[in-house]
Amino acid sequence: MNKTNFMEVTFKALSVNEGFARVAVAGFCLPLNPSIDELGDIKTAVSEAVTNCVVHAYPKGNGMVTVRCELENDEVKIVVKDSGIGIKDIERAREPFFTTKPDEERSGMGFAVMESFMDRIEVKPNENSGLVVTMYKRINNVVAKVENA
Repeated sequence: MNKTNFMEVTFKALSVNEGFARVAVAGFCLPLNPSIDELGDIKTAVSEAVTNCVVHAYPKGNGMVTVRCELENDEVKIVVKDSGIGIKDIERAREPFFTTKPDEERSGMGFAVMESFMDRIEVKPNENSGLVVTMYKRINNVVAKVENA
């Protein structure tokens, strides 16, 4: 697969939509023939990114989350963005166990989980407001698929 393919979905920042985002991205990645472990990694990272939007971006509710997934060659690029309140100190927020909501029993491991399951992640402010999390994952099974074709 040498052509870029993409999909983009936008949905309300509701907990119930986290599962939809996981399944949509996982299903879209299937042409790369990911292993069960790779697919699980992607689903877990998407879940964490979307959950962060739902929990932190819109404290008063009424927000939207956009998930864009791109496939190119053997790499998956997933962009999760919101237009919420943003994060004042992104580097601090990426530290394991840092949370802005300790009273809600949050572990502060969202970014650490994303980083452990993906090859790399980038976190930066959205143009107007909110946050953009970009995650990359190389799918190792693509080589085997091409060689066996």
